[in-house]
Amino acid sequence: MIERVAIVGTGLLGTSVGLALRAAGFKGSIIGWNRSAEGAQIAFKSGAIDSIASDPISAAREADVTILSVPVYATLDLMAQVTMHIGGDHLVTDVGSTKLQITKAGTQYFNQVGCAAFLPGHPMAGKERGGAELGDANLFRGAAWLFTDAPGAVRTQRGGELVLSWREWVVAMGSKVIDLDAARHDELVAWVSHLPQFVATALSSVLAERVGDAPELKDVGGRALREMTRLGASPFSMWRDIAHTNTDAIAAALEALEQRLAHIRENLRTPELRDEFEKANRFRRE
Repeated sequence: MIERVAIVGTGLLGTSVGLALRAAGFKGSIIGWNRSAEGAQIAFKSGAIDSIASDPISAAREADVTILSVPVYATLDLMAQVTMHIGGDHLVTDVGSTKLQITKAGTQYFNQVGCAAFLPGHPMAGKERGGAELGDANLFRGAAWLFTDAPGAVRTQRGGELVLSWREWVVAMGSKVIDLDAARHDELVAWVSHLPQFVATALSSVLAERVGDAPELKDVGGRALREMTRLGASPFSMWRDIAHTNTDAIAAALEALEQRLAHIRENLRTPELRDEFEKANRFRRE
């Protein structure tokens, strides 16, 4: 049973976790910490957390479950720090967007005799902008929450109980739990999450260069422009770590798209163009 939760990083996802836990009926205490004091205060005032820790280590020490809700490299750094201050009666989990390095670090720093348990996780939910002020109790409802647990992880009985309990709370928050191999996770999200982001970034960037100063741009572009460039508002601070930790998979997806775009460009006046639309239509129907 989980009675105390620590949320390290009260941005969009961290604040949303706190709000979603409360909405799901969690009655225990939730302590939070954020690099920006303002972000922690916003999370506190919204009711996502009950108190603010002075640092991430003290937050983890007070909790049964610690949720690392920070960019990937910061998660890896915190894993190395936190493991030295908690024991086998704790669980650490995360919400990082790439999982191979984090899952390997989990085996190195946790899931050993005398160490805390670690459960690598990734909720497939978010918004194009971050920040505690955008926290949403319904953010995870209907979303997949992916776990990439290492096979044969060594855990105390208490650690194993906390893993099962946290998975149950994830379901209570409205998510569908899916277990994946870490390498398969990174390959898959490169296609379904990372590729759309970089396409939106590239499209927004080229539009800014070519027609960004046109006064009638927003009116002419309409809904199609808004939908296709929505992710262009996403912060580099988060996507830098994703690009650095999933480079090969993202590059492969981008190369495949480049080839498909070249094929379309070369067939704007041939029946091949119809075939591309038919493939796209089938994908959307399915």
